[in-house]
Amino acid sequence: MTAPAAVEAELLDLSRQLLAAVTAGDWAAYRRLVADDLTCFEPEARGQLVAGLGFHEFYFRLPGDPGKTTRPVTTTLASPVVRLLSETVALVAYVRLTQTLDEAGRPLAKPCEETRLWQKIGGNWRHVHFHRSLPS
Repeated sequence: MTAPAAVEAELLDLSRQLLAAVTAGDWAAYRRLVADDLTCFEPEARGQLVAGLGFHEFYFRLPGDPGKTTRPVTTTLASPVVRLLSETVALVAYVRLTQTLDEAGRPLAKPCEETRLWQKIGGNWRHVHFHRSLPS
């Protein structure tokens, strides 16, 4: 079922907020958007289905390198598709392009393929599952 324009815009905005929280290392913002029982398949999990937030929190809690300068990061959702599966469940799929600078200061763009499931819980959309793959 095609998502109405307002719902599609809301889910894309929430997906962008989620990625902004990841990029910024903002655990509080991430937690506001995800369900406690979030599940995922992602390259870092090496083919394992991860359930819960502990795996993800580890990456948010890593200390930053105080001598390292912050590189600019721009995230683009290329060719996004939003599909409303029911009144309370939606799928958002896209190619995520992350632009930054390499060690020498040259522009670098990294793609990955992402599918995210959102569920309306208590009147709010919560991120409940994702599958992230590096391009083959």
